[in-house]
Amino acid sequence: MSKRHIRQSHADRIYDAIVLFLIILFLLIILYPLWFVIIASFSNSSDVTNGSVIFLPKGFSLEAYEKVLSDPKIMTGYRNTIFYTVAGTLLNLAGTVAIAYPLSRKDFVGRKTISVILTFTMFFNGGLIPTYLIYKQLGLINTVWVMLIPGMVNVYNMIVMRSFFEGLPYEMHEAAFIDGCGNLQILLRIVLPLSLPILAVMVIFYGVTHWNEYFNALVYISAQELKPLQLILRDILITNTTRVSSMMSGGAATTGEMDRIRTAESIKYAVAIVSTLPVLCLYPFLQKHFSKGVMIGAIKG
Repeated sequence: MSKRHIRQSHADRIYDAIVLFLIILFLLIILYPLWFVIIASFSNSSDVTNGSVIFLPKGFSLEAYEKVLSDPKIMTGYRNTIFYTVAGTLLNLAGTVAIAYPLSRKDFVGRKTISVILTFTMFFNGGLIPTYLIYKQLGLINTVWVMLIPGMVNVYNMIVMRSFFEGLPYEMHEAAFIDGCGNLQILLRIVLPLSLPILAVMVIFYGVTHWNEYFNALVYISAQELKPLQLILRDILITNTTRVSSMMSGGAATTGEMDRIRTAESIKYAVAIVSTLPVLCLYPFLQKHFSKGVMIGAIKG
């Protein structure tokens, strides 16, 4: 073994050590905010307020979670969000497949024109006020449909699914036609059973979007019984923040008021955990599908 090869091996080890150190440092920078939210939500409100909670929880307490979960609106929000997520994802899959499959067929007349029109909508829209007026005229405001129908098809997801369909051998379609199958039978009996990976990716993409939906509910829904979880948690957070501000502006706070201020600080972190916990639990099991969804259509053979 030459001296040059030995020097190169040492250099490689130094390089690997530096890369590993940077990766670990980057990982800690990403994970620490999440870890702090978790430990702060379980810590005593006084320790959270005075900044003594840094790496580990102090004065273990479930007071913040008791305050959040004792609000009956939380269960309403969970029920609404679960409904919006399940029903919305099913509608999204149906709409996306219905558009992506015809556009993937080479014998579909006008598919390029339709693709251009759909792509145009990714970059330009009518704006918030015209959209609101249209939804109002259609009677969608303050209904469950305003959370389901307007975003029924995401053009980016449709393009991803279309790319997957285009990668399927066209000879299968021809063989099915010879056997007497129609287009709908080909889609249901041949294409969809072979498309389970992309369907799983679409379920993840649409499901996470519906679970985190916030802005549309804020703009188009004012009925308390229809609000999703994210919007209800926002209302709880704003209510507690407003109370704290009013108590602080009133001059010297009493002991009871200071306790409520500290509790409100812990509630912020509990609210974050309650709203993201289902997705945090599911993501490790679904991460491989996210990676697959990114790669679909990226490589042409």
